[in-house]
Amino acid sequence: MQIFYDKDANLDIIRGKKVAIIGYGSQGHAHAQNLRDSGVKEIVIALREDSNSRDAAKAAGFEIETPKEAALWADVVMMLAPDEVQAEIYVNDLKNNLKKDAALLFAHGLNIHFKLIKPRDDLDVIMVAPKGPGHLVRAEYSRNAGVPCLLAVEQDATGSARDIGMSYASAIGGGRSGIIETSFKDECETDLFGEQAVLCGGLTCLMRSGFETLVEAGYPEEMAYFETVHEMKLIVDLIYAGGLVAMRDSISNTAEFGDYVSGPKVIDDSIKEKMKEVLADIQSGKFTKEFMADYHAGRPIIKQARKKWTAHAMEKTGDNLRSMMPWLSKIDDKKVA
Repeated sequence: MQIFYDKDANLDIIRGKKVAIIGYGSQGHAHAQNLRDSGVKEIVIALREDSNSRDAAKAAGFEIETPKEAALWADVVMMLAPDEVQAEIYVNDLKNNLKKDAALLFAHGLNIHFKLIKPRDDLDVIMVAPKGPGHLVRAEYSRNAGVPCLLAVEQDATGSARDIGMSYASAIGGGRSGIIETSFKDECETDLFGEQAVLCGGLTCLMRSGFETLVEAGYPEEMAYFETVHEMKLIVDLIYAGGLVAMRDSISNTAEFGDYVSGPKVIDDSIKEKMKEVLADIQSGKFTKEFMADYHAGRPIIKQARKKWTAHAMEKTGDNLRSMMPWLSKIDDKKVA
């Protein structure tokens, strides 16, 4: 796997393009502002007439157009709308309106890899995926640093797709820390697996099981919450900054000994087999079909799960404890994953 930097990219390529950003959420605002600060003169934000993001984009000084209008105008279109609506936007607004030889960019591979979108043959199809939420992409750029980016080319109609992608990635700050070449397939499947098996699905279910185990054993809910949920951030921050070795060097000897002795009892080889099942569902497209079916049905699975988790004692306990900690920052309601 090769890693590239600003010296390997030509910023003048993206500076000479008309760029449309579809969506102005977590990633959209960061891409647009970073591109502008990197010298891209012509940028529009493509939003529906009823989008809640219109005021924010306008306040930031950007011109706003509909996705159809933006497609007719732009040389480069970055799709940063939610995964479940991208195919609709492509069919209804982009497919028949994008210029010949335009570049269609994505920050996640799902719609292309699983063929929810089948781009015209005359388009460059590129992925530039920052490995961090939008607020971090913007903050790191603003301090003259950057978040690493993944770069992939699925379709090179013009012969210049990789150069365009490298230029775009550099302009949003990726070249300052590293641009890593990959494929739509590898980015999509590893990203989905990480979210489901470890970062979101695995972690939340592990915390819930720990909380329930302590409460069912007679311990106060507040103590259970502190030890199985609240302190998770302390450990993750240590790992984020220095890896597992640094984390274990920072915790007590008691905690480190318990890590080695009891961790494998909880997360044993049977868990790995279940993870392989999750990965197989991702690779086969089964998960994506279920995800899109839930969306088209009005999201019954997501709605039911949200209701169940909101009613759980762990969440109610957490709400009460957080009210005692005014220093905790509020989470932005924009999507970060």
